[in-house]
Amino acid sequence: MKSIEINTSLEVLKNKKTLLYPTDTVWGIGCDATSETAVAKIFHIKKRTESKSLIILVDGLEMLQQYIPIISKPVFNYIQRISKPTTIIYNNPIGLAKNVVAKDNTVAIRIVQNNFCKQLITKFGKPIVSTSANRSGEPTPKSFKEIKTSILDSVDYVVNLQREEINDKVSTIVKIGTNDELIVLRE
Repeated sequence: MKSIEINTSLEVLKNKKTLLYPTDTVWGIGCDATSETAVAKIFHIKKRTESKSLIILVDGLEMLQQYIPIISKPVFNYIQRISKPTTIIYNNPIGLAKNVVAKDNTVAIRIVQNNFCKQLITKFGKPIVSTSANRSGEPTPKSFKEIKTSILDSVDYVVNLQREEINDKVSTIVKIGTNDELIVLRE
């Protein structure tokens, strides 16, 4: 079942379409993070302005370094020790869709820990967007059952895995400061 879902999701991503899928935190709406066209669809689904940034998921350090070529030793060491979902706001990304990069030239990226996501991203070979499965300003659903029909109807594909699980984890959010210090924005 999982390989069928990965292959179907892979086709959705390759065709610059949108996906509703389970992550290592809450259910996410996703697409190819390198496609401005696909990312614009996410903003439309969320009814959110493009000035608000989105989280990007990568499968590991190697992929992260393709989009964040300069990672200081303290940040690199921090990444190596992460044991729970942690999103880091990096400076000066390259190769991503312009509309996933914030006005201050930063981007929020998480090395995903969910097995389905990791396999999907590895097969896709590029990062994917991950934003909560709700309209902007509405509460984040903690389970698949809480996702509103308007969201389910607006994505191109809904992954048929982990629908019974309840996941109320949110990722820790850390920003890299001007002197490479790590500033925790959300624990």
